[in-house]
Amino acid sequence: MKQEFIELLKGINRDGINDLIEFLEKTDFYTAPASTRFHMACEGGLLEHSINVYKALKELTNGEWSEDTLRVVGLLHDICKINQYKVEMRNKKNESGEWVKEPYYTTDDMMPLGHGEKSVMIISEFIKLTKEELYAIRWHMGGYEPKENYNYISKAYEKYPLAVYAHMADLKATYIMENR
Repeated sequence: MKQEFIELLKGINRDGINDLIEFLEKTDFYTAPASTRFHMACEGGLLEHSINVYKALKELTNGEWSEDTLRVVGLLHDICKINQYKVEMRNKKNESGEWVKEPYYTTDDMMPLGHGEKSVMIISEFIKLTKEELYAIRWHMGGYEPKENYNYISKAYEKYPLAVYAHMADLKATYIMENR
């Protein structure tokens, strides 16, 4: 899956994409979970989720946007999650009623800049985003944003339909493709 992801990134025709690929190698992107417990809370979950969102976005948009744009938004929307999850141990009873140590993920965000905002900032250090890509990545969380942001989300969705599709692709990946 890592090789598939890297090949997809290499297919993006933007200055700085190779620097971004190099940067990702120095992070835990390929081994990190996508969340602590909500979806793809497993090793490599972030990688798999990112590929799933790209595939869902490509399917939902039906050729309306360039392949570069679909790859940037789908593959990199959650880049904000790099280096933020840690494994800790907790006590849990097993099937026999005995206490055993069990690993679980916790969050230790060293760059608390927000979710979509942080992804946009990290990506922008390496490649130039179009306005539509920027808004799609920033607002991909949709209704999972704090309610104080709902007016901004609505305006962004009216102006940039790709942002709506990014949210839909994230939902499809999370609740349909990854719901195992």
